[in-house]
Amino acid sequence: MKVNPVQAILAALAILGSALLAETLRPRELMANASTVPNLEKVIPTKFGEWTLVPNVGLVTPDPSGFVEDASVKIYSQEVGRGYMDRAGNIVMLLVAYGPVQDYRLKAHLPEVCYGAAGFRVTEKRLSSVSYRAEANPLPLSRVTATKEGRFEPVTYWIRIGNDVVTGVFDRQLVRMKYGLRGLIPDGALFRVSTVGISEDAAYRLQARFIQDLITAIGPNNEKFFVGAP
Repeated sequence: MKVNPVQAILAALAILGSALLAETLRPRELMANASTVPNLEKVIPTKFGEWTLVPNVGLVTPDPSGFVEDASVKIYSQEVGRGYMDRAGNIVMLLVAYGPVQDYRLKAHLPEVCYGAAGFRVTEKRLSSVSYRAEANPLPLSRVTATKEGRFEPVTYWIRIGNDVVTGVFDRQLVRMKYGLRGLIPDGALFRVSTVGISEDAAYRLQARFIQDLITAIGPNNEKFFVGAP
C-alpha cells in the first residue's frame, strides 16, 4: 500500500506532539514535604481514652513486594501496625501505611487485595461513614469482611490521597488526575481497623468508636494527615 507522504508527516507530528504534551503535563511537584509529615510511631499514641496497647496481635500487612522497576523505591515509607484493648477486653487492630508518592505506578494497596493475597475470602465492599467532630464532615469509610479457616475479621478502612479521602479505585484515579492537572504528585495513607472474635455488627460499632477516639487523641495538629482537608 502506498503511503501518502503528507499523511505520514502529519501522523508523525501528531505522535510527537502527544508525547511532548504528555511530558509537559506530567506532574513533578510532590505535595508532601518530608519535614511536615509526622512520625507515625510517635504521633499515634500507645494509650488513649480507654484503649491500651496489646503486643503481638498478628495483623495482615500490605504486600511488601510493592515495588516499581527501581527495586529501591517502595510504596510505603512508614508503616505502623498495633493492637489495642478496651476496658471490656475487646481488641482492635490498627494499621497505618504512608507513602509520599501516589501516582499510576505507586498507589496504596486496597485491604481487599491484601487479604485476598493472604488467602482470605473477602466480601463485597460496603460504604459507610463516621462522625468524629461536630463541625467536621463525616469521614467516609469502606467496610469488608475477611474469612479464613475460622478467622472472621470485619475490616473498616479509608484512604487519604492528598487532601481527599477516597473509597475506591475510580475516585482515587479522579483525585490523582485532579492533582496531576495542577502539576502535583499527591501523597497517600491507608488507615485500616479490624476486629476478630465478635459479630460483624458489634465489630463495626466497636471500630467506629475506636476511630473516633483515635482522631480525638491525635489532636488538631495531626488531624489533616489522618482525614484530609476541605
